Order: sequence, then structure tokens, then C-alpha cells
Amino acid sequence: MELNGFSSISSGMPQQERLLPTSSFSGIRVSTATGQTNSSVSGVQLGKFNIPSKTCATSKRFSVRSILADVAKDYMTFQAPVFEKPEVDPKAVASIILGGGAGTRLFPLTGRRAKPAVPIGGCYRLIDVPMSNCINSGIKKIYILTQFNSQSLNRHISRTYNLGDGMNFGDGFVEVLAATQRQGESGKKWFQGTADAVRQFIWMFEDAKHRNIENILILSGDHLYRMDYMDFVQHHINSGGDISVCCLPVDESRASDFGLMKIDETGRIRQFLEKPKGENLRSMQIDTTALGLSAQEARNFPYIASMGIYLFKTEVLLKVLRWHYPEANDFGSEVIPMATKDFNVQAYLFNDYWEDIGTIKSFFDANLSLTDKPPKFHFYDPQKPIFTSPRFLPPSKIEKCRVQDSIISHGCFLRECSVEHSIVGIRSRLEYGVELKDTMMMGADYYQTEAEIAALLAEGKVPVGIGRDTKIKNCIIDKNAKIGKNVIIANKDGVEEAERPSDGFYIRSGITVVLKNTTIKDGTII
Repeated sequence: MELNGFSSISSGMPQQERLLPTSSFSGIRVSTATGQTNSSVSGVQLGKFNIPSKTCATSKRFSVRSILADVAKDYMTFQAPVFEKPEVDPKAVASIILGGGAGTRLFPLTGRRAKPAVPIGGCYRLIDVPMSNCINSGIKKIYILTQFNSQSLNRHISRTYNLGDGMNFGDGFVEVLAATQRQGESGKKWFQGTADAVRQFIWMFEDAKHRNIENILILSGDHLYRMDYMDFVQHHINSGGDISVCCLPVDESRASDFGLMKIDETGRIRQFLEKPKGENLRSMQIDTTALGLSAQEARNFPYIASMGIYLFKTEVLLKVLRWHYPEANDFGSEVIPMATKDFNVQAYLFNDYWEDIGTIKSFFDANLSLTDKPPKFHFYDPQKPIFTSPRFLPPSKIEKCRVQDSIISHGCFLRECSVEHSIVGIRSRLEYGVELKDTMMMGADYYQTEAEIAALLAEGKVPVGIGRDTKIKNCIIDKNAKIGKNVIIANKDGVEEAERPSDGFYIRSGITVVLKNTTIKDGTII
């Protein structure tokens, strides 16, 4: 049996049980045939002895001395107790999710929507990831800062995380804070960066109703990962940090794409360089075994990179943005590097799956990797689910199809088609003879009835979905796309970059991107 870090072993005596420490201890129990004791010195519970009434005084003394001798002998082998700091209350934490900038690297998917509103995994949106991580971590005071193309993002948040209609937060809240103009010359500017966006709303945390918020978590709205933020917050409190930065180990091939850190033996960040190259890159190598990695892992991943997830003491965030660095506009390239000199900035290692969905290539790869066996990330965690808008769609209908290593979302119609290593989004329609391979299809926002589809085809028009005998490979198909019959999208010439908006598509990093609401006519070859 086990009790408070102890495992029970037999001492060889009948009806006797002793507890020896297996880790940091917090109690001991010794029981015998003649009595029972609990002790309480430096974590040992001392209680009353239950001695049978017929036992003589000498036997009593002998029993007590024998028991205490056993306790003393075991106790001498104990290490000094470690008193953990109290657990942090999630109610004392607020999160700010950054709604992203213009999203130029993810264009054309961001042509009509904010980055966090981009669909992922067939039925989710990127914003669902940090929102769900907050909810699963018990953090229910959530702000979302938006600026560019925020209409679809605002609609999704209101439908999914509305206090009355969607997720019920109790005493929590979800508030969208849109970029606004204010009085004065500086007030006429929009958000100039991540730090400036938070600075423009920092006055809210001086309000009396937020006086109990002790720490503020800064999150990005375009990352894919699953994390318990309260582990991060607990580490922040235990380390005594003013600011904490979430980091992950990376190899040399990816290191120059991130802000890199060097730390001391206490985990304090002593140097921070944003996307270093050459000699500067090599100078940022550290021994990552100090963070708990094995020797082999440390050789493979000699750098630690910032994930763009930051935790501030509330009063420190006010000081940093208002008084210390009032001109700094970005957390990663300005605030954090300067703060390492003036504040205790701690590193927190997150050694699990994490992906920055910042480019078309990373977005495409992250989606298709969901079909791997087993996937590095999946949405099927009953303990920590990823929430999204409840659409109340029927199950998908699949007629005589070949589906291999793929994800088919709900509400789809597939008829005698082939789907391989692809994701088929909600309300998708694939007609007879369609071949889909290495493709991310986002689906549709609405259905067309069989009568409407027949009428469109009779008029020579193209309905929403993919028409008969169309072959598509290595492609992203945005929502509500209308692709006709006998179309071939394969990029056989291996074009890396192309802009053909008038024809309804772009090519980015060799991946064809079919635009939202576009029409690809019958017989088109791309």
C-alpha cells in the first residue's frame, strides 16, 4: 500500500506494517499487533497509542519504546522534508490571446479572415487551441485582441464561447478587445506590435474588479499544441520570476527561425537573441541536460527557443510597458531581451508537440500530420478536449469510397471517390470518380440541396464541392470552393510560387491554394 509518498513493506514480523519513504515525505504510519501510532515531528504524525487494557505497565513501556525505536530508526533515514509552495489559484490568472497581425505569410488564407480564424483539422479554428487550453487549465478570464479582418473571428468566438449560448464559464468571461483609436497623437495609431497591443489596454488591469489578478498570461492565436498553463504558472511562482518565457528544445536546422535563449543554473535567462544567424547562432548553444533532457536529446537539440508564450506578474507587466520600455512594440524582439537585464526572467521548458502555424507550408504540414499513425498531435483527448462551435451536423455519408489515412469531418457526402492522406472539412461534397491525395479541404459554410445542385449543373454552372472525375493533389482548398468536373490540380511542373487570383488560385512553397468562394471551371488543369 502507499500513503503520502511511502510504500509499505513487510518487516518479517507478524501483523506488523512499516512505511518507508519513496519520495519527499509528509507522514508515517507504524502499526503492530499490540498498538498503533502516528507521529508528527517535521512531517511525522504523533497520536495516541491504543494499548490493550490487560497489558502490564512493563509491557506497555516496552511496546512504546519498541515502536518509537522503529520510528526513530526509519526517521533517521529520511531526507529533510521539502515544503512545496501553495498551489496557484487559476482565478488569480488572466490570459490575453493575441489575434495576430496582418498574416501576410499565411496569405491567401488570411485574405478575408484573421489568422486565428483560419480553419484547421477539418472542423476547428486556430483560436480554439489557446481557448481550449485556457478552459482545460481552469483559466476563465480571457481577453482576445483583434485588429485585421476580425469579423469571422468575432462571430466564431461569440457562437462558441458565449456565456449564455456556448461554453458556460460561471464567474469567468471572454472579451474581444478590438483595436481602437484614442485621444492624442499616439492614440491615432493602430496596434504597432504585440507589446503595443497589450499596452493600449493595460489600463484595464488597474481597475478595482481585477485587483485579484496576480499574473497575466500572454498567448498567441496561431499555434498548435496542448498544454496545462497552470504547470507553467506554478513554475513561475516557485522560481520567484518576474517574467517567465515558455521554451522548447530545437535542433540547428530550425533554431534560426526562433528567438533563442541562454540560461544559468537557476533557469534564469541571461541572454536572448531574436532569430540569430552564423556565429551568433552557434554562440546560443547550451547544455540542455540541465533542463531534464537526456544526453542524446541534448546532442540533438542544443538550443532552447521561445514559443511566444509569456507570463508576467501583473505589477511587472504594468512597469515594463508603461515605465521601463514605453517605446517597445514587440515582446519577442524588444521587451523580453531588454527585460533579461532588469528583471528576473525565467525559462520554462515545454518538451512536447508545438507548431507555429505561421506560413502556408507549416499550416499544410501540420494539418496533414494529423493523419499520421500515430499523430504527433490529435484532437481526441477526453480529459483535455479542444472545443469548437457546436454546428449540430449529421454524420458523414460515404458511398463505395476508398478512404486511407485521412480525416473525414461531419456533414460530408462522398460518392464512389478516393481519399488518401487528406483532410476533408465539414459539409464537403465529393462526387463520383474524384481522387483526393495530400490535400487539405476546408469544406463549406452551407449546404446546397440536390435540387439546387441539379439546377446549377443543368445551367452549366458549378455547385459547391468537387465535381466528377476531378483529380487533386498537394493542395489546400479554402471554404465554399466550387471545383468542376474533369479538373486536374497537380502542379506537375513543380512551380514554387505563383499568383493567379483571377483564375482562383495561388501557389505557395509548391502548394496550390484554391481561394475561398472561387470557381474552377470544368476541365481546368493547374
